This record gives sequence, C-alpha cells and structure tokens, in this order.
Amino acid sequence: MDVVTWTLESHTPPTAPPRPVPAPVRLDRTSAVDPEYARFLYGYVGGAWRWTDRLDWTREQWAEELAVPGTVFLLPSADGVPLGYVQLQPVPHDDGVHVEIRYFGLAAPGLGRGLGGPLLEHAIATAWSLPDAVRVWVHTCDLDGPAARPNYEARGLVLCDTAHSDEDVPDAPLGAWVSTGGR
Repeated sequence: MDVVTWTLESHTPPTAPPRPVPAPVRLDRTSAVDPEYARFLYGYVGGAWRWTDRLDWTREQWAEELAVPGTVFLLPSADGVPLGYVQLQPVPHDDGVHVEIRYFGLAAPGLGRGLGGPLLEHAIATAWSLPDAVRVWVHTCDLDGPAARPNYEARGLVLCDTAHSDEDVPDAPLGAWVSTGGR
C-alpha cells in the first residue's frame, strides 16, 4: 500500500500555556515507563490506526528505545483507565536538541472527550521545556486518525516534508485487543 507520511515541525515555542485537560482527566508525566507498558500503550492506542511496525519488537528493542536519555511520556487517564499517551524523545544535534513527538494518540476511551488538542498542547510545551530544545517535530501518515495532521497544524506545527512509501500494512486496523497481544 502507498503510505503518505508528513513531517511537521516548529522552531519556536508556543506563546500561550497549554489549556488544561478536560475534567476528570488526569495527566501524568514520567520517564519511568517499562517495555511492557510501552508495548501495551502502543498496541492499545495504535490498534485502531494500523500501527503495526513495532508489534514484533523484542523486549530488548523496547528497552533500548526507552533508554534514550530524556525520553518522556505524558499519560492521560480517567478513573484509573489510560486514555492514550505521548512519547517525546530528544535527539542532540549540532544546533541543539530536536525533540520528536515519537508517539501521540488516544485510545477508544479517550476519544470524544475534547482531549486531543489540550494533550498535544501539553506535549509541545513539555517538548520545549526539555534542555536545549531548538526544534519540535513529528511524523504522521495517512494511516493515522483523520484528526492527527489537522491537530498538529492547529497547534503550530508546519509541514516541512512529504514522503511516499510502499508498505505492507493490514487491510484494516487490528484493534486494540489483537495489538496488545490478545487472541
């Protein structure tokens, strides 16, 4: 399947603080995510959108990904139930740190709560708060939810690249149950 991937970026921090997440959502920030939980979040959120490239990763691959210095997660929840997640990963460059919004998404219980915009605002503000940040960027593609790219653009990220690739993806999303290891 031909997959279109867009890269969006910002070189300036937002001027306004992020809006609060809607009640009763709680937003936690942590760098202490273990491979099992990261794998669960990836499948839980990505199952609805055909995120499959990491489903066959080993525990060691997940651990290596999470060991990148400065990696941060934002975890929205309500009544103890995860609603989605954000993974930020800083990468040093000659001009400073480029912070990738590595993963951003809402699971089914997080949809329709007015959470997407405020969560992304918190993600961008957190990315800019990381030491020496000079760029915040993200990849999104036409396999992601239809609100993904408009949400990034509405929060000030600007399109800087478009790429096409031929990828082997399922005809339909696998769903959270299958993507989190259920049979």
